[in-house]
Amino acid sequence: MKQREIIIRYKQLDFNELTAEQKNLFQVANDTNKNSYSIYSQYSVSCVVMLDNKVIVSGTNQENSAYPSGLCAERVAVFSANSQYPDAKISQLVILAKDKGVITDEPVSPCGACLQVMLEAENRQKSPIEILLFGKSKIYKIDSVKDCLPIRFERK
Repeated sequence: MKQREIIIRYKQLDFNELTAEQKNLFQVANDTNKNSYSIYSQYSVSCVVMLDNKVIVSGTNQENSAYPSGLCAERVAVFSANSQYPDAKISQLVILAKDKGVITDEPVSPCGACLQVMLEAENRQKSPIEILLFGKSKIYKIDSVKDCLPIRFERK
């Protein structure tokens, strides 16, 4: 038996290291977070995607009392972008979470289902999607969805 190791690469940034465009995407995510329908968990998540045509599409998590009928912010944003702008590519994706209205200290990662949807979007457009995960104390920058899924399901 061979033992293997998986390494996930990301950069940790401070807010002052962001570009003006990235700071704007953070602000949109922070502002649209109020659109989350998270009355059960009080855990609101917003996701903002920047398309290559510079259009910004946002999504928020949507809970439902008939759990698990809700939907994560990332899938809302990615599916909305693809539905409204099917020929545009997602260049950046920003995720911000708040617990009871306060930005989480640590950045939050997309769930496995959202990562799979993001991976398929990345594969379909044949170019990487840069991911920024925002927390109050730090920001993670990931160059590609594939960096989050070193062992991944892909249909060839």
